[in-house]
Order: sequence, then structure tokens, then C-alpha cells
Amino acid sequence: MKARATMVALVPALLFAAGGCSSTDTPAGGKGPDPKGSPVTPAASASAAAGAPGSAAPKAGGSKLERSALEQGDLAGYQVSAQGKNPNAPDGQPQADKKACQPLADIMGDEPDPAARETVNRGIGSQKQVGLAVSASVSSYAEGDAKALISRLKAAVAACGTGFSATVEKQTAGYRDVRSADYRTTGDESVSWTTTAAGQGVSAQVHLVVVREGDTIVRLMALNVASAEQQARVPQEVADKQLDKVKRAA
Repeated sequence: MKARATMVALVPALLFAAGGCSSTDTPAGGKGPDPKGSPVTPAASASAAAGAPGSAAPKAGGSKLERSALEQGDLAGYQVSAQGKNPNAPDGQPQADKKACQPLADIMGDEPDPAARETVNRGIGSQKQVGLAVSASVSSYAEGDAKALISRLKAAVAACGTGFSATVEKQTAGYRDVRSADYRTTGDESVSWTTTAAGQGVSAQVHLVVVREGDTIVRLMALNVASAEQQARVPQEVADKQLDKVKRAA
């Protein structure tokens, strides 16, 4: 249970909401997820798929940002959830131990960074790849702030290859092996990287993609909740569909 709570500090709680849609398999090592550490556990995927109580379907329509967000039915072979955050999960923006790495800590928080005006989050679970969970968010910005965020992230990825630690609500985790990753997007500009999040004997390979389309920032994060040490990658079709919705909503 303690290790699972640490994992919530490692990556956004919403990423574990995505895990609820991804698989009913128990993670390698025989340790099941702790429900207190994630909004929706992999074991709850069947009820989430059926729309049972405890799951939350994304709402269609609404604001421009809501229309930009993915919803169930947008992606064949994936479940999309707007499940709310577990109240037991840490809130806010993690604080990095190195100033140069703060943008990378921020991106793991509730919003991509403090300049975000509004953020809509989704959890996405793959029915094609067991355990693959993706957190997707769209955030509105002043366009200058959106451009500045991409620039800061690129600089931070280049500066923080040896790693850093981040703390949120007195929970500290380490990020090591921060590496730039090639990734194609259709947005105005983007940055992609991988890292290993680790703490209290638990680690996870995480892939992140952040894209700017005009004044909107798309943030995508992937890991394998069935085998956290397995390398994960944001599916291209998920990124393409999310950016297509952003463009159409605009």
C-alpha cells in the first residue's frame, strides 16, 4: 500500500485512472494495485467498461476545451474515462530539487504548469495492449505562455538527463534517465521524452509527449500498469486523434 501511494506521487493520479480501463490482469510480481492509491484500479475495468457506478463517461459538448477532449467512442480499441481524482491522491504541482528541472516536475502535476488557464483530463486504457494506460489532457493558455512552456520543457529535458527528484504533499520520488524521444505530431511544436520514475522500491517507465496547437497544450503520458518496468509509448493513434479534436474544436 505504501509503495502504491508512492507511485501516485511519481506520476499523475489520472494516469492510474487510465489504468482502470486497461486491464484486469494483476501486475507482475503478484501485487495488485491499492485502490487508495488510484482513482480506478485495473481490477475495476470491467465495471468501468459497462458504465457501472464508479465510472465516469466524458461529457460531450460544453466548452471549447471539453469539445477538444477525447471521449468514449473516439478511439476503437480504447476506453476513455473522465473519472475524477481520488481524494487520497496528492494534489497540486510537484516541486523539483533542481530549478532547471521544475518544468518536468510541473508536467507531472494536476496541470502542465501554473500558467494553464483551464485543464480537462482523460484516462485512456488500451484494449489492444495489456496494461497500457495513457493520461491525456488539454489545457488552455495565452499563446505566449504555451510557446514558453514548450521552450522550457525542451531546455529541461536537455539539462536533466541525470535525473532529479520532486515532492508533492511531502511525498518525494526520483526521476532518472531523462531522455529525449523521437515522436511525430501534427501540432505547431512538440517535445517528447522518457524517464524512469522510482521510489520506495517501485519504479515505472514513463513516456511523455507535450504538444502545442495554437494556444492549447496537449499533454500525453503513458506507462504499463500491468508491468511498470516495461517500456511504454504513447500510441500514435491516440496523439493523432487528440490533436485532430483540438483542431476541429478551434
